[in-house]
Parts: sequence; structure tokens; C-alpha cells
Amino acid sequence: MVEQVSENFVLARLAFGPGPEEERIRLREGGLRRWLAEQLAPPDGDDDACRLRLEQTRVRIRYDAGKAPAPEYPALDEMRGLGSLAAPIDTLWALTDYKRPMAGPERFRPRTEVAAACLVRAVYSRWQLREVLCDFWHNHFNVDASQLVPVAATLPIYDREVIRRHALGNFREFLEAVATSTAMQYYLNNRSSRAGSANENYARELFELHSFGRENYLNEFYNRWREVPGALKGQPKGFIDQDVYEAARAFTGWTVEDGSGLGGVDRLPSSGRFAYVESWHDNYQKRVLGTEFDPFQPPLADGRKVLDLVAAHPATARHVSGKLCRRLVGEGASAKLLNGAAEVWLRSRQQPDQIARVVEFIVLSPDFARSGGARVRRPLELVAAFARATGMDFVPTEALIGEMAGAGQRLFGWGAPTGHPEEAAYWLSSNGMRRRWQLVQGLADNRWGNGVVDPRGALGPATRSVAQAADAWAARLVDAPAGGAVAQAILAGLAVDPARLLDAGKPADTTNLLRRILAFTAMSAAFQSC
Repeated sequence: MVEQVSENFVLARLAFGPGPEEERIRLREGGLRRWLAEQLAPPDGDDDACRLRLEQTRVRIRYDAGKAPAPEYPALDEMRGLGSLAAPIDTLWALTDYKRPMAGPERFRPRTEVAAACLVRAVYSRWQLREVLCDFWHNHFNVDASQLVPVAATLPIYDREVIRRHALGNFREFLEAVATSTAMQYYLNNRSSRAGSANENYARELFELHSFGRENYLNEFYNRWREVPGALKGQPKGFIDQDVYEAARAFTGWTVEDGSGLGGVDRLPSSGRFAYVESWHDNYQKRVLGTEFDPFQPPLADGRKVLDLVAAHPATARHVSGKLCRRLVGEGASAKLLNGAAEVWLRSRQQPDQIARVVEFIVLSPDFARSGGARVRRPLELVAAFARATGMDFVPTEALIGEMAGAGQRLFGWGAPTGHPEEAAYWLSSNGMRRRWQLVQGLADNRWGNGVVDPRGALGPATRSVAQAADAWAARLVDAPAGGAVAQAILAGLAVDPARLLDAGKPADTTNLLRRILAFTAMSAAFQSC
């Protein structure tokens, strides 16, 4: 039986905050189960309203002219659309050609456009839960697009064809899409992995982050595969370094068509697409997770067998479903929920909607219903929740993306393969809180050109006094009752008479006061968490 939950709570946790009234109506009239079923089975692509927003979005690009002796290019300062989002690999891969004179901002432009689209979708997409999960998976399968041009150039494809396509699907299929993506091949260096010099980066993160989790790394207890409990039966409890080394051999020859030499005059094409080079693959026998790999298997078979093993392992079920529990419920998820989610994960591992089934189990659990306020909103969530609550005509800007990075969330630019930290403590440092407060204050003041907030017009004609305005914003942003503690604390802090009429002073002064009330409400603990 589903416990009663408020509309505001559902939309704060499973969406990027309460937004349009029609969204509330759908949830109210259909109930949580029906709304959830709809959210877990969205059609491919964006809804019409969100697609229009994406088509209309323009983000500035600016750089100085190139200087001799290198080939020159003219200076540029223009507002440009998000043309890379649907671009084919041939168009995007051309950005990696250093024989063509091109400014750095052009080569890294796809990252900016994907970040802008992420903000637009978080604010305007009808399929809010998918957007929440896309953010989750981008962190789980993190790539840093801020350093390497090939990662930045192919980020739109990674977002479009890997993360967004598989966010609610089957995890085994998801793993292979990640493993064969150009962005991940470059980010974790597997493209250069060859027989005799296997690169361990991807194989290690496959185990430590993407599947088993570091909690199942047992090398400090066992040095040989035979010693791991269950390994002799092909069911090891966890993994050790030997598994990583052998898995790295299994992925040799998985690479990218980037023009690399194949010996003599032969070279790979330069298309940016995934490729398998048989002559680079270590074809000899291997042993991963207590399972023997026969030598000289068909192309890609060794790597795919590793993916089969990790995807079906109970450790992966516990680790990945546990991360989903912590994202959707918070750090206090009960053992009962964690065990139940892992069971659903394993039971559904052959289903095309495996991830959706696990999410449904988590959301319909008592833990979810009782977890209000348990999660700290990250900067992306803060920005989107503020824009959705105020109804501002939101547009993304590079300045806002930079401010979010200052507050701790570097969209598609987090250096470590771990993705952004999950722990609340990271987001709640003294400097982090100061930057979070600046973030919502800046949005209220339109500091970065993201859209004007009309703090009075959004309240309606019945709001006549300062106290009523504070109550209205508290109700809208944090679902607080009239005369509640949030509104009272804000008015006391501003040293303003609650009975003051909004028409009593100069219109500009009243607007500034209302903007401060709005911003301070968004700075409250009730809004900073969900």
C-alpha cells in the first residue's frame, strides 16, 4: 500500500521542483502510481514544449582572433543556438582536427550546449523523472568534458545515445553502450589498450564505480582469485586486482576510429566511431571473477563476457540499486529498502525496463514517503527548482553555468571518474552554503541574464501586505502554512513591518523588498533540501 505523500514532495524529489499547475493537476487527479507509470515510460525525445525551448535557446560564444604564425581565424562574439545536440558524429568529430584553425571555445562548445540543454530540460521537460535520472547516470558514468577535446566533441552523442536512451532501460545494455562510447573510450584511455600493454583505467572503474562498487573490492583481504569466497564456484563475493588485470586484457582492441596507425601504411579511419581492432586484442585465455575465458573467441566476445558477469552479479545489484535508493530517498535508506531494491534489480535483469522497475519499487516504498527533507539539493536542482517555482521565463547562460561550478557542481566537467560526491557534507560546507545563497540571490536579481522574476506579479492581486507576500512565497517555495516560521524569520531578519502594504512605498522599493523576501525564502533550509 502506498503511503500518502504531498504533491510538493513528489515533485521536489522526482522532478526538479513543483512547476506548472497542469503538472500538479495530473499528479493530483491521477495519483502517484499513475503519474509514476507515465513518467517511467516516456516517449523518445523531448516533449513539444521543451523541444521548442531548446530550439529557441541561444548561448553566447566569444573569443579573440587567432594570432600568427599559426593560421588565423577572426574574432567572434555572437549568440548561437544548440546546434550540436542532434549533430551526427561526422560533424562533431571535425572539432578534433587540429589541422583546421579553430578557437578553443569552438572545440569545447558542445559541452556548453549540453550543459545549457540540461538546464532547459530540468526546468521545462514534461518528463521530469527521466531528467532526474539522466543527472544521476551522468554522475554514475561520469566523463570529464572540460579537458579533452574528443570527450567534449562527442558529449552530445554520449548524452543523447548513451545516457538518455538507457536511463530507464536495461543495465547490461547500458554498460555496453557506455563501454563502446567514444567519450568513455577517451576519458578512461581504453582506446589505447592493446595486447601486451593493456590499459587498466576503464576495467578498474568498471568494477569500482560502474558495477561492484569499492565496498566490494577485496584485495586487502585476498591476493589470489582462488582465495576469494565463492570464486572456485564462479561466484566470488567481490573482486580483486587480478580480476581488473584480466578484464583489462578482455577489453584490448576496443578503440575509436581516430586515424591511429595499424602498422605499415594502414591506418584506422578518422570518424570518431567505436571500432574493434582484432590485431590489438589479447586473444589468449583469461579468468575473470572465477570464470574461465577460452582463447581466440569471436570479436568483442571477451569484453562482452566481462560485462555479462558484472551486470548479473549480486554485488552490482546492491551497489547500483543502493545508489538509486540514496538518490531518491536519501542517505537514511533502510536495510529493508536496500535489500528489496537489490532483489528487484536481480529479478529484472533480463527485462528491457529493469531500471524503471527498480525506481518504481523505491518510489512506492514507505521509506520514500517518510523521507521529506532528507536530500540536499545540488546547484542544478536549486536553479531548476527556483525557476520552476517562480515561473520565470528561464534561459541558460554560460555565466550561470560558471556560478554553479563555483557552488560545487561542474556540469560535465568533474575531473574524477567518481562523479560529484553523494554526501551532503560536501554541499554544505561554509563556502558551499555561501555560494548556494548567492546562486538563488543572483537568480532573483537576474544577475547572469537568466530571466526577470516579477516578485509581485507572480503573487496575484489578493496579496496586499508584506506579511501576505512572505506567506505566499513560503507556500509556493517550501509548502509552508500562513504565518509559518520561514516567513516570520525572514520578515524579522529584514526588520520590516509585516503589516506594511505593498502599495505604501515607491514601486521600485517594493519590488526590491519582494525580491529579497523571495531570495531569502529560497535560502531557507526548507528550500535548500527536499
